[in-house]
Amino acid sequence: MLIGDIDIHPVADGTFRASPAYFGEHASPEGHEDLFGRHGMAWLPIGCFLVRTGERTILVDAGMGPELRDDGPRRLLVGGQLPLGLRAVGVLPSDVTDVVCTHLHADHCGWLFDTGAAPVFGAATIWFGARDWDHFVLNPDVWMFEHIRHGLLAAAQRGDRLRLVDHDTTIAPGVSLMMTPGHTPGHLSVVVSSRGRRALLLGDAIVCPVQLDEPTWQSIGDVDPGLAARVRERLFRELEDEATLGAGAHFPELQFGRVLAGQGRRWLT
Repeated sequence: MLIGDIDIHPVADGTFRASPAYFGEHASPEGHEDLFGRHGMAWLPIGCFLVRTGERTILVDAGMGPELRDDGPRRLLVGGQLPLGLRAVGVLPSDVTDVVCTHLHADHCGWLFDTGAAPVFGAATIWFGARDWDHFVLNPDVWMFEHIRHGLLAAAQRGDRLRLVDHDTTIAPGVSLMMTPGHTPGHLSVVVSSRGRRALLLGDAIVCPVQLDEPTWQSIGDVDPGLAARVRERLFRELEDEATLGAGAHFPELQFGRVLAGQGRRWLT
């Protein structure tokens, strides 16, 4: 995907299998058989996006890592493929200058540190929402991989390249962070803009385009479902702009699309 002069390359770290119940107990596969087409499940990617602009190589979301999390029939996450995907486009971990985690759920920060809490992307500045630091890292009652928590705490103690964001922020020419809380307290999205075109990298602010047709469908991970729904609607409105495309970390096949406005809005890829 080219946005003006900026290259965006989707990379999958693994697979996210979700049942309709992931979106809420009231969610039904009826009318969405294309999404829940294999054994009544949706098979979605654990997605990351590589953004290359000027001398910066920016990784948006860091996948699940070589880990598995089985939450029963509602959700199964299997990661581990991000290094392969990066190598396929000629990028090594040492080439990455910045890592942006849209939020600190396990399937978005799993490659930040290895099991010894050493940085995987040793030259990279790590960006994420400040309120996610309080919610995840400083709160032992909220689950996250312990090596990721320890790695972040150790990096903060060393004064390493952690950037905690609490407002809309430009991090490179044509690349900015936009606060989109609700799914998590510090959730952010990435806005890429160049030559009059824009792309929104949505993280889990919109989990799946089906939420355009089913606005009451949430994510079991939403910390504040009401706020998450309002943010989703605001983002869908932004995606009605013909010059703006969007993709989330779990969009089917990591395809970009936009909202076709008018009577009965629909998702257009």
